[in-house]
Amino acid sequence: MNSRLTGIVVVLAILAWVASSMLFVVGERNYALVFKLGEWQRTISEPGLYFKLPSPLENVVLLDKRIQTIESGDTERIQTSEKKNLIIDSYIKWRIQDPREFYISFGSDVKAAQNRLNAQIRDALNASVNTRTVRAVVSQERDIVMSEILQNVEARAKPLGIQVVDVRLKRIEFSQEVSDSVYTRMQAERKQEANSLRANGAAESETIRADADRRVQEILAAANAKAQAIRGEGDAQAAKIYADAYSKDPDFYSFYKSMNAYKNVFSSKEDLLVVDPNSEFFKYFKQPATN
Repeated sequence: MNSRLTGIVVVLAILAWVASSMLFVVGERNYALVFKLGEWQRTISEPGLYFKLPSPLENVVLLDKRIQTIESGDTERIQTSEKKNLIIDSYIKWRIQDPREFYISFGSDVKAAQNRLNAQIRDALNASVNTRTVRAVVSQERDIVMSEILQNVEARAKPLGIQVVDVRLKRIEFSQEVSDSVYTRMQAERKQEANSLRANGAAESETIRADADRRVQEILAAANAKAQAIRGEGDAQAAKIYADAYSKDPDFYSFYKSMNAYKNVFSSKEDLLVVDPNSEFFKYFKQPATN
């Protein structure tokens, strides 16, 4: 009885082992490649429970179908068309698109696939950056460079069963020698711009000063002309008043003029005048005016 029970247990164990070797589970995150005696039979991409022949007749290899990211371990020194080095840090997002082609290319070694993609990115970076200037890579055509790298790597990775989802340039920096030359050029450009602004300012100030001097001269000339005209009008009016006064009473006018002359001549007690008393100048001292 015991031997019979032992035999049943052994048979059941063998059947369980055979059943377990014929069943396998494919998760949502995986592809399953089924091989029969080392030859590919089919690819399973949908999750679920599946059957196969017992090992070693059929074997299953699982591959990750999720999007994966490769961070560049070392920054790349890429030379531009100006023979200047740029330090570029990038990353790539990729996934397995064709599991069979991927297995043919790399087996189940994901690290080998990442190394191949890194090499392709370096080649694509060189191809895109070598033909451009520093300014174009850093600012003007950065998006175009990333698009070219993506297309380049995508075309080369597709035959390997890989889909390149995205390529990004995280960081672009100048090497030390490029930084020095860029700063020197920036200083020269700023100095040139400052000199240009100073020269333009000096020229504009001279123009403003010349215009102000011209306007001052014009205003002074106009004012002098107006003053001369007013002075001439005043002199003319004064002459007319004198003439009218003289024509009305010549004797009084002569007397008035003589009085003013006496006043001006004898304005100081220290004044001394040597004149003939009988001269015309003293006639009003000798002959007072009569009515």
